[in-house]
Amino acid sequence: MPNHSALPRTEPRSGVRQENEAQILKAAEAVFAEYGFKGATTQMIAERAGIPKANLHYYFPTKLKLYRTVVDNIFQIWLRSAQSFDDCDDPVEALTRYIGEKMEISRAHPNGSKVWANEILHKAPVIQDYLETTLRDWTDGRVAVIRRWINEGRIAPVDPYYLLYMIWATTQHYADFSHQIATLNGGEPLSDEQFERAKRTVVEIILKGIGATPAPRKARPSIRRL
Repeated sequence: MPNHSALPRTEPRSGVRQENEAQILKAAEAVFAEYGFKGATTQMIAERAGIPKANLHYYFPTKLKLYRTVVDNIFQIWLRSAQSFDDCDDPVEALTRYIGEKMEISRAHPNGSKVWANEILHKAPVIQDYLETTLRDWTDGRVAVIRRWINEGRIAPVDPYYLLYMIWATTQHYADFSHQIATLNGGEPLSDEQFERAKRTVVEIILKGIGATPAPRKARPSIRRL
């Protein structure tokens, strides 16, 4: 396995190049989610993207670079969802925002989550170095914030790692097991209303479990009937 300290970061792109890379990455997410790193080929990804294989290799010279970029993309999206830990000092608001945004990511980027899950299920043969550096550093930073909340008596004394694991497992379930959820929902994905209820339920259960009080729900405006 290549020994990189972190996944390659793609510099900001513009115009046609940015559009082409986005098209390739979307196709790669779907193919890697379905076949895994070993089973996927750049030819399959090029066909899914609707471009010649040579064009794909112009942007991503190897399958490994493309795979690691896909993994990094979903992780960067997850990182942004945790911004509430840094710009909000209220644990209720910070965790409510984090959980809600993680669930929205599962709905908007299910294939990225599945690629990550498949990699971990196979003991991270390609990105183990990333787990030992970037993920560990990020997690330690969030753990420090949670421990401070505990020390200040703002939430119950729980193990911060287990709290994060619970949040990740619950929110990413809506991406990784979306087919199972749809099956149990009469063969249809959750509607917008159902998904909002799911988010509220997850937030309420986790916050109550750590001794925090969820923010009161906003009452729906009453409708006057003539």
